[in-house]
Amino acid sequence: MKVDVDVVVVGGGPVGLYLAAALLQQGISVRVLERRQSRDLHSRAIGIHPPALDALDGIGVASALVREGVPIRTGMAVSRGKTLGVMAFDGVSDTFPFVLALPQFRTEQLLETRLRALDSGALVRGVEATGVNDDGDHVTIEVQRPPGTPAGATSFSASMVVAADGARSRWRGLLGVPVHRKTYPDHYLMGDFADSGRHGDMAVLFLERDGIVESFPLPGGIRRWVVRLGRPAEDARAVDLAGIVAQRTGILPDAGTNSMLSAFSVRSTLALRTAVGRVVLLGDAAHEISPIGGQGMNLGWLDARALVRSSWNPWQEGARTPNSRGSRRTGAGLRSWPAGSRKSTCCWDARCRRPWCACGMRPSAPPPQRRP
Repeated sequence: MKVDVDVVVVGGGPVGLYLAAALLQQGISVRVLERRQSRDLHSRAIGIHPPALDALDGIGVASALVREGVPIRTGMAVSRGKTLGVMAFDGVSDTFPFVLALPQFRTEQLLETRLRALDSGALVRGVEATGVNDDGDHVTIEVQRPPGTPAGATSFSASMVVAADGARSRWRGLLGVPVHRKTYPDHYLMGDFADSGRHGDMAVLFLERDGIVESFPLPGGIRRWVVRLGRPAEDARAVDLAGIVAQRTGILPDAGTNSMLSAFSVRSTLALRTAVGRVVLLGDAAHEISPIGGQGMNLGWLDARALVRSSWNPWQEGARTPNSRGSRRTGAGLRSWPAGSRKSTCCWDARCRRPWCACGMRPSAPPPQRRP
């Protein structure tokens, strides 16, 4: 069975769910293909920033998020038990003068609720692409389902595919998009523990001699603790993190109340092309950045809003992407050939400065010029 829609979104995370809801509100038919059959209940990204809340308000979910989250209106810097400074966030936004703390899984649940209210069949779980064909006018995706799952559509056809499938994007590799990667000497260990209430709803930055510690409130009497390390944390336990926090700050989280523990190192991955034919990369699939503060999730939402508002709308009937002529992608891999007319060609390269190029991306500095 084949399903025809305007847009297929690959990836049912916070960015994919937001984009789908925003498109549905404009009367654009959507299917979100999610490989996972159930949601990851890991708290993961917790910070939602005011510009992102404005975007989320546009699809009618900001108020629900605010009701359940913790509005962080103040940040405090501390060292050796002394307060170095306090910063209020009331000037950052008239509508949302705070950073909202809410576990990512709950953010995704509320986004999914809104999506299903707009179209109960928009989210399709347990499917994975096995073949792709872009004929220049439509993209057809062949999918398969794990054994034992209910039968459903075996293929989807759309005017546009948006790959929001994360930092390890399979679609980015499928498209053959080159990336620029960089690693940083920043390593972190973080965990969620019962909150003693000592700092209320404030975010606290501990600037200590042994290393930085960050602390953020969460709903349900939980507080997240994050420590910066000189090397990757290997086989760390909740008691290890609690001990580091105590050593640096004098505050000992109760390791027995730990509900999440995660270690990560910072890296960036920039896709040098954001689209090929009728397939567009979005969110972490296009640009992975440090996850501290939920930066990647927030940036992905803003990118999605910009895409919905853009004048390039290939989901509209009869529309053609800038480089659709001469493009053909088949099977498990995708290849493309440039269009014949220079003015109709889009390289989709983030370094491009050609005034006729439809990629719309301009770097802060021009590329080096060759001398004659």
